[in-house]
Amino acid sequence: MYDVCIIGAGVVGMNIARELSKYKLRIGILEKADDVSCGCSKANSGIVHGGYSDEPGTLKAELCVRGNRMYKALEEKLHFGYRQTGSLVLAFREEELPMLEELYDYGIKNGVGGLAIINGDQAREREPYLSQEVIAALYCADAGVVSPYEFVIALAENAVENGAELHLNKEVTAIRRQDGYFVLTAGDEEFSATYVINAAGIYSDRIACMAGIDDYRISPRRGQYVLLDKDQNYLVKSVIFQVPTKLGKGILVTTTYHGNLMIGPNAEEIDDKDDVGTDEKTLEFIVRTARKSVPGFDMRKALTSFAGNRPHSNQRDWVIEGERIPGLINLIGIDSPGLTSSPAIALKVAGLLRQAGLSLVKKESFQPCRRPIIRKKDATFDGDINAAEPDKHIICRCEVVTEAEIIDSLHRGIAVKSMDAVKRRTRAGMGRCQGTFCSPRVRQLIASELGIPIEEVTQQGMGSSTLAQRVRRGEIVVL
Repeated sequence: MYDVCIIGAGVVGMNIARELSKYKLRIGILEKADDVSCGCSKANSGIVHGGYSDEPGTLKAELCVRGNRMYKALEEKLHFGYRQTGSLVLAFREEELPMLEELYDYGIKNGVGGLAIINGDQAREREPYLSQEVIAALYCADAGVVSPYEFVIALAENAVENGAELHLNKEVTAIRRQDGYFVLTAGDEEFSATYVINAAGIYSDRIACMAGIDDYRISPRRGQYVLLDKDQNYLVKSVIFQVPTKLGKGILVTTTYHGNLMIGPNAEEIDDKDDVGTDEKTLEFIVRTARKSVPGFDMRKALTSFAGNRPHSNQRDWVIEGERIPGLINLIGIDSPGLTSSPAIALKVAGLLRQAGLSLVKKESFQPCRRPIIRKKDATFDGDINAAEPDKHIICRCEVVTEAEIIDSLHRGIAVKSMDAVKRRTRAGMGRCQGTFCSPRVRQLIASELGIPIEEVTQQGMGSSTLAQRVRRGEIVVL
């Protein structure tokens, strides 16, 4: 019997798990995929938003600003990859200037610091490669970038180290009340809990319906991206937005935490929650729109495309409630800025649990820190693809990933058997050759270290869906 069972091991669910692992509680996490961060949490912009985009008085506005302020301390403890960069929202026409003023006013009311509206020349002083057509911009000092999947992995490892129990490949298919507690059916097992947290992201409406709440609706809003080589990152230092539309924050240009140039996303309503494919027509639109902000990127340096589906709900604001069914806390429609807000969402959920009667007693044994997997290497690093020592034996040349790092990633309290799971933890396969060199070496190393047949080392994992249909690299570079 768990005190709290969390459904969903994305960024919201794992922030909640880590927060609750500070207390004397038995915590379970049920995740339908074979790893954490397999939904929207791995396929998003990786932006820590400043907090000026959301209407004052909403949960989004409140929790975005609060969450933003928590990232520095979390990075110092968990080492997942966060950097404050600042952001610019660009205006190209006089009629867009009132939108900058509105965003500025929102930011001031939301308590955002470091805001200023600057002219086009001042914007280009900060970012010299911006378009000459930019006439003004909203600058926000507090925005930043994060490696989103590494953030979730770090949270999960730390929660597990502190006693939380993570169950992968356990899709919840039924929920019932029994003698004052919940019984959750997942796979061929049943899990019991006094409190249940519905953090199922794009499937949160389905989970709520299993419990008897049938008026939440989540529609997937897909966003496609193009990732370019690191040699293009000289073009931007901060996050570059355009004036937002009713569908979202628009096409951005940014340097990721690990130094790739990234453009996207669009926002398209789709029917299939599992469809994370990309298409040439949409990517062409993204490239054309991104060039409006930063004209000079070279599409011949494109590495790959990807997409993620954001959980857009039929509610005006996020829903974070525990009143409709006592003991069940629903988190519905946590779309952007959900990544930014997730640490603050965890605090809010802990408060709701306390109000519902759960005793939160701090445990002295809580370990707040987690060692990084990726070890930074400077010009003095003398690794080699033929080195005998694991900490110098390079497996992935593009990202300079060593045997020691890959082995470390396999022994962090979470079952890791797939190529993609290792890639998210170490970046092996994320470089210029996209795994052409290192994939066989990584697969062999996983099999050898875990003592399993090499055939069991799959690309995505045994519980994963089929590979998404994506535009091939050769088709991207000519866009």
